[in-house]
Amino acid sequence: MSDNVDINVRSGYDSLISEIARYVHEYEVDSSLALTTAKNCLIDTIGCGLLALTFPACTKMLGPVVPGTEVPHGVRVPGTNFKLDPVKGAFDIGCMIRWLDYNDTWLAAEWGHPSDNLGAILAVADFVSQKNVAAGGNPLSMRQVLECMIMAHEIQGVLALKNSFNRVGLDHVVLVKVASTAVATKLLGGTYEQILDAVTQAWVDGQSLRTYRHAPNAGSRKSWAAGDATSRAVRLGMITLLGEMGYPSVLSAPKWGFEDVLFKGEQLSLPQAFGSYVMENVLFKISFPAEFHAQTAVEAAVQLHSQIKDRFDEIKQIEVTTHESAIRIISKVGELNNPADRDHCLQYMIAIGLIHGDLVAEHYEDDVASDPLIDALREKMIIKEDSRYTKEYLEADKRSIANKLQIFFEDGTSTEAIEVEYPIGHKRRREEGIPILEKKFKNNLLKIYSEEKANEIYQRCIDQENLEAMSVIEFQEMLAVETNTF
Repeated sequence: MSDNVDINVRSGYDSLISEIARYVHEYEVDSSLALTTAKNCLIDTIGCGLLALTFPACTKMLGPVVPGTEVPHGVRVPGTNFKLDPVKGAFDIGCMIRWLDYNDTWLAAEWGHPSDNLGAILAVADFVSQKNVAAGGNPLSMRQVLECMIMAHEIQGVLALKNSFNRVGLDHVVLVKVASTAVATKLLGGTYEQILDAVTQAWVDGQSLRTYRHAPNAGSRKSWAAGDATSRAVRLGMITLLGEMGYPSVLSAPKWGFEDVLFKGEQLSLPQAFGSYVMENVLFKISFPAEFHAQTAVEAAVQLHSQIKDRFDEIKQIEVTTHESAIRIISKVGELNNPADRDHCLQYMIAIGLIHGDLVAEHYEDDVASDPLIDALREKMIIKEDSRYTKEYLEADKRSIANKLQIFFEDGTSTEAIEVEYPIGHKRRREEGIPILEKKFKNNLLKIYSEEKANEIYQRCIDQENLEAMSVIEFQEMLAVETNTF
C-alpha cells in the first residue's frame, strides 16, 4: 500500500468518551452525602453569583447579546430580570458564579471549579422545564439539577486526578466544557449515542490557553472563561440533537487527535470509575475569595494580624512555606495590574490578611491596592516549598492545601510559625465549615433582596427535602427580580 494515503477506517468511540456517556446516561445517584453536599454547593454557588452582581466589571458582561432581544422560554439569570436564550443564559450564570473566584474547588493534577458547570445545568433545566410545561408536560425538579451537578463534578474531578492540562498550557475550563456538554445533552433529552457525539464535539473544539491566568497577562477573562465554556457546551449539545455527527476517535486519532495535538502524545487516563466521589470530597471557599492554594496562607495571615499590626515597620522577613502547585500558579513578584492579577498572587493575599485581618473581594480593587504597605510586605516575603506539603496535596486520603507563615523582626525576634494544613472548606472541617457557608449564603442574598425575601429564599433552599421537591421553574422565579439593581 502506498505511503501517500491515509487509511480511512473509523474505529469505535474512544473508551474515555464511552465511559463519560455511559455514566451520564445510566448512573443513578444514591449517596445522601453527595446530595447534601450538592445542596450546599448549589446555595454557595448561587450566593457567589449574587455577590458578583455588585461589581460592574461583571454585570457589563450580562444580558442579551443584542439589547432588547426577547426569546421564547427565556432562561432566568438569578438576581436579574434577564430572560435569555439558553446559550447566553449559560454564559451569564457561569460568568457571575465564577467572577469573584469564591465558589468550590477541586485540586489534583489539574485544578478547577466543578460548580462552574451550574451555568449550563441551570440554564438548560430552566429552558427545558418551560418547554415541557408549554407542551402540557412537567418541569424538571431541583433534585434533577442536584443529580446533574454531582455527575458534572464527577466528570471534571476524576479527569483532573491524573491528567494535568496546565502542564501543556491548557486551561482547566476544557473539563468544564466536557462535563457540561455531557449533562446538558442529557437534560436536553439526548440519547446515549447523542451524548457520545456531543462529548466528542467538546474535545474537538478549540481549547483555551491559560495565558489569562498567569503573569504577565493575568486578566479578567479568567472570570468569564467558565461561562464561555458552559455556553459552548449548551450550543454543542443543541446542535448534536439536531443530528450533527460526532468524531469517535477525537482523542486517540494519530497526528490529528487531541492527545497528539494538545497533550504531547500522552493518553488521557481515567484513574477510577465515575460515581459520586468528587462531590463528596469537594473543597468549599468559605472564608476568603482567594485562589484556593492561598486559602490556608490567608487564614494563617489573619491569625498573625493582631500580633504584628503595630509592628509593620519592624518586619525584616516573612517566611512562607507552601506546596509546589501554589508556587507554580500564584507566587509572583512585580507590579500587579488589575483585580484578576491580585487575586492570583500569593504574596498580595497574604499581605492583605496581615494588614486588615481579613480578605474580602473589595480588597482586590485599585483603591485598596494603592496602599504602599502591601508591596513593602510582598518584597519581604521568602517563598519555600515543603516536600511533605507537596506530597500530601496529592494523596487521596489527605488532599491537604498546606501553608505556613512566620514573621521575623529586625531585633532578632519572631512570631510563632502558624501552620494551616486544611482550609475550613475541606471535608475534614465540614462540621466547622457548613454553618459558616450557610451564613455566607444568607449575607450574599441580602446583597440583592430585601430582608424578607432573603429570609424566604434562605429557608426554602436550606431545607434539603423542600429544595429537591421544588421545580426548576419555581426556583428560578424565586431568584428573579423585576428590576436589575445594577
